[in-house]
Amino acid sequence: MTHADHESLLAAARTWAAEDPDPHTTAELEALLAQVADDDTRTAATQDLQDRFSGPLLFGTAGLRAALGAGPNRMNRVVVRRAAAGLAAHVTGSAEGAYVPRAVVGFDARHNSRIFAEETAAIFTAAGIQTFLMPSELPTPVLAYAVRALECEVGVMVTASHNPPQDNGYKVYLGGRAVDDAGRGAQIVAPQDTEIAARIAAVGQLGSILLAAEGWNVLPESIAKDYVTSVVALADRERFPDRDLSIVLTPMHGVGGTTAQQVLAAAGFGTVHVVAEQADPDPDFPTVDFPNPEEPGALDLAIAAALAQDADLVLANDPDADRVAVAAKDPATGEWRMLRGDETGALLGQHLAVRRAQDTGEHAAGTVFANSIVSSRLLSRIAATAGIPHTETLTGFKWISRVPSLAYGYEEALGYCVAPDLVRDKDGISAALLLAELAAATKAEGRTLFDLLDDLALLHGLHASDQLSVRVGSLGLLDAMMNRLRENPPQAFADSAVDVVQDLLTGYAGLPPTDGLLYLTRDDTRVIIRPSGTEPKLKCYLEVIEPVELAAELDDAKLTTRARLDAVLCDVEESLGL
Repeated sequence: MTHADHESLLAAARTWAAEDPDPHTTAELEALLAQVADDDTRTAATQDLQDRFSGPLLFGTAGLRAALGAGPNRMNRVVVRRAAAGLAAHVTGSAEGAYVPRAVVGFDARHNSRIFAEETAAIFTAAGIQTFLMPSELPTPVLAYAVRALECEVGVMVTASHNPPQDNGYKVYLGGRAVDDAGRGAQIVAPQDTEIAARIAAVGQLGSILLAAEGWNVLPESIAKDYVTSVVALADRERFPDRDLSIVLTPMHGVGGTTAQQVLAAAGFGTVHVVAEQADPDPDFPTVDFPNPEEPGALDLAIAAALAQDADLVLANDPDADRVAVAAKDPATGEWRMLRGDETGALLGQHLAVRRAQDTGEHAAGTVFANSIVSSRLLSRIAATAGIPHTETLTGFKWISRVPSLAYGYEEALGYCVAPDLVRDKDGISAALLLAELAAATKAEGRTLFDLLDDLALLHGLHASDQLSVRVGSLGLLDAMMNRLRENPPQAFADSAVDVVQDLLTGYAGLPPTDGLLYLTRDDTRVIIRPSGTEPKLKCYLEVIEPVELAAELDDAKLTTRARLDAVLCDVEESLGL
């Protein structure tokens, strides 16, 4: 760093500290500036400042998400005020005539979530937007529900979902008159993200952002009750009356526990044991290394509770309850295990297909099942057998939720949308209810969820999937790895020749271009490799399909698919130079 660059960095930090309305982040910067002046701490403090001021936190289709702290490359009150002002300008600039746009703002229990939400409400109100603020820390699906129920032009959820405790985020939904029904209440997509980002960049000095002292509406607690009532109505007590099911529920220190318990109780599930150590919201997530149900060890306390209670089912929501994981005892091994996202997605798809067929007395048509391109191909076969149209989307619920006539959508990362008319996003609470309904009906027949998965394998072939995530030190390394694959494409996976190589940057099956590579081999093995949209990771999605005709062949087929997946994993690692 040149002397001029060093002085410019220090000047930017001093200016930020002088304007920052938060005494905690002001103190952070002042401490760093003092460390820069100390020979013993200068190097580390300078590097920290460089990272914090390396550029503004970029607003994209995921909104904002980053570690809390001072500086433009962190989540803090300055960044949130500017984001809220830019978003308000976007909303008011799109309003027609004398119509007053409406907004609803929600927040979880993470550090600073409430203050970020309250300041957003104050900025929206000052900009002339009729604004509703959630009454308390509530799940993301309740906010997404409110965007549609209150017919709002915009919804903001302050949450970092399943990120580490030091993070927070700012998720944006759009709705109202200017959005068609398929996108009403859904997360933003391009070009909305770039339009909002441009508005944020155009915001002037921090002091020019007006905050109203009052005038927004704090919603009554009945908004959560309305959501609960609407979700409970999804249960089909007439055709699936069984409720003899012992459930262990964990909200994983998040905000979904009370709402999920209310839904399950109102739907007739009276035996719900909440994991005591993880029952209350805690922004530090003290019992898990990473508050994500997918992470190894995250469900250990829940499974221990299930063993102690002799429970039938574990349901685990992530901290903002937009996702759900399921665990049960596998009769083949006698051990508890979490179902993969694709397994749960297939079970929900089959359950909803059966319900729809019973609703109409024949195979349903006119509505659509959907999943992301990196999810299993099994749902497409379930839908075809049921006479239900099916489509694939790009990765992310911002795409799945926009499928016209959507009836059900899922992605392998534990996200399920079972009621798009209520919540145009993934919803771990409504999905948990239908999973409990399915598990109870299956138990009443003397069977398990694993038996249902075997049924699907006999009908459609055994679909087995796995993933490989490669974390790298910088985003530039991701580009290098993708370029290596484009220049030297693999010729085979697990000794099956690659027949199809599709560069997703050129578009695929009518989907918008995205950075990724898809390979199909002669034996129908599929490999998709893409950079993560939110982290410096390369993500690899693998799926093999093994035909099975007889139940007696299932055990051997499972061993075969596991061996094939292991071989594919080795070949993917070799292709990446790992």
